[in-house]
Amino acid sequence: MATLGLSETDKAAVEAFRRDVVEPSQTQLVIVDFWAEWCGPCKQLTPIIEKVCADYAAKGVTLVKVNVDENGFIASQFRVQSIPTVYAVFQGQPVADLSQARTEGQLKQYLDQLLGQLPIQSDEKAQLQEIAPLIAMGEEYLGSGDAERALSVFIQVAEMVPDNKDVASGQARALVALGRLDEAEALLDALPADIVKDQAIERARAAIALARDSKPVADLSGVQARVDADPDDHEARFELAAGLMGNGDRDGAAQALLESIRRDRAWNDGVARAQLLTIFEAVGLEDPWVSAQRRKLSQILFS
Repeated sequence: MATLGLSETDKAAVEAFRRDVVEPSQTQLVIVDFWAEWCGPCKQLTPIIEKVCADYAAKGVTLVKVNVDENGFIASQFRVQSIPTVYAVFQGQPVADLSQARTEGQLKQYLDQLLGQLPIQSDEKAQLQEIAPLIAMGEEYLGSGDAERALSVFIQVAEMVPDNKDVASGQARALVALGRLDEAEALLDALPADIVKDQAIERARAAIALARDSKPVADLSGVQARVDADPDDHEARFELAAGLMGNGDRDGAAQALLESIRRDRAWNDGVARAQLLTIFEAVGLEDPWVSAQRRKLSQILFS
C-alpha cells in the first residue's frame, strides 16, 4: 500500500497493517476481520472467529481485527462495503473471502481447505515432520510382528503429540496385536471427537473388531472337513475364515470369505462380505494386499 499523500493517521494505520498482516502472512495464514463497535452481527461473529483462530494457531493461523471506523483507508483498500467482512490473507494477498462462514463448523471447513492448499509454515507441520520417521518406525515394527517394540515407539511419540490420529491408531493396533483389546478400545474412546471418524482410527477399530471375532484355533481340521463335505455350508466356511484369520493366515481367511461370497453373497445378510471389508480396513485400505483382494471381490460381484 502506497503512503504518498496520506495523513499521518492513515500512514500509521498502513504501517501497522504491514507489521501485523503483510509480514506475518509471508509464512502464515492471517485472518483479517473488519468490524465496528456498532455492528451487531460483528459481535455475534467475534467469539466464533476468535475461538476457531485460537484453535488453529498451531496450524499457522493468526487473527487480526481491523476496526473500520478507525482504519477507513485500510477498509477502502479491501473494498469493504459491509461488515463483518472476513478475509484470509497469505503472502500479502487476500486468498479467500470467509465472510459467509458464520458458524464454527463452516469457518473450520474453509480453513482446512486453505491449509491443505497453501504452503503455510506452522509449529504443527514442523512437529509432524519430526515425528513422521518415528511413526514409520513403529509401523515397521508392527508389520514385522514385533508388537512390543512398536507399542514402545508409539507410546513415546504419543507423549510428544497427544491425540495424534496416526500415533493413536498405531498404539491401539499394537495393543490389539498383544491381545490387550480392552486397553486399545479405551484408548480410542478417549480421543477427541474431531478425529474419531478419521480413517486411521477406523482402521484401529476394525482391528479390534476383527480380533474379537477371530481367535487362534489350534486345530482347524474339523471345520475344514465340514467345508469339504458340503461346500455350501457357509456357517462352517465363515468359522474357518475366522480361525484362519486368528492364526494369522489372512490369505486363507480372505480366500474362504471370497468363496462364500461367490457361492451366495446374500447369505446371513452378506456377513461374509462385511467381514472381508473389516479385514481390509484393519490391514489398511492403501495396502497392496488389500488392493489385490478388492480386485478379486469386484470380479465376483460384477461377473
